[in-house]
Amino acid sequence: MISGYWVLVPAAGIGKRMGADRPKQYLPLLGRPLLSLTLRNILTWPGVAGVVVALSDDDTYFEHLPEAGHPQVHRVTGGAERADSVLAALNFLATREAGDTPVLVHDAARPCVALEDIEALLDDDVSPSALLALPASDTVKQSRVEGGRSVVDSTLSRDSVWLAQTPQRAPLALLHSCLRRGLERGEPVTDEASALELSGHRPQLVPGRRDNLKITHPTDILLAETILRLRYAATEDKR
Repeated sequence: MISGYWVLVPAAGIGKRMGADRPKQYLPLLGRPLLSLTLRNILTWPGVAGVVVALSDDDTYFEHLPEAGHPQVHRVTGGAERADSVLAALNFLATREAGDTPVLVHDAARPCVALEDIEALLDDDVSPSALLALPASDTVKQSRVEGGRSVVDSTLSRDSVWLAQTPQRAPLALLHSCLRRGLERGEPVTDEASALELSGHRPQLVPGRRDNLKITHPTDILLAETILRLRYAATEDKR
């Protein structure tokens, strides 16, 4: 398993779909801010060299997190979109680390990623460019709009459909150049894998766990709390 990698956490968004009084990465989860739980999880990953968190310029919450003062955690100013924040974190690293340094980009809103998924993504046999993903298990529908309503246009084969998760992994210099190129061209960069794809690369899909959910809607908070409570209880039972 590789070591000496860095983890980038874009956390400059406001999470409009949550309809909350603060950015969603600071909503309480098991009595702690969501971002705090995510960072605490990351800092337990074996072989991690450091973490770069990209935040909005007017963020007043981060400095109060226990992890904000951790020697491995670094703060940079992010941008309007996820890709802008990831690029800011890559700019920070590019002046400090070699181009072949492995970089993992992880969502601030995924506090439940399991250690076994991280170990699978960092396995020596995995491609340098890879991402956690789930093979689709439900029937997948392609839609179109008719009369202001979304209707089924066709049914896709789920055999070739995967749902992207994070972390997503790539060498520092490669991801830096591909992401910068995609943004300069105005291309649709929705995640790190898409930036690599637009430059002709084919990241490896590494099957992940279903409980690595991304907190997007209010009900996801309850699901994440349930997952983490069960996981913490299992850890205590082993002691």
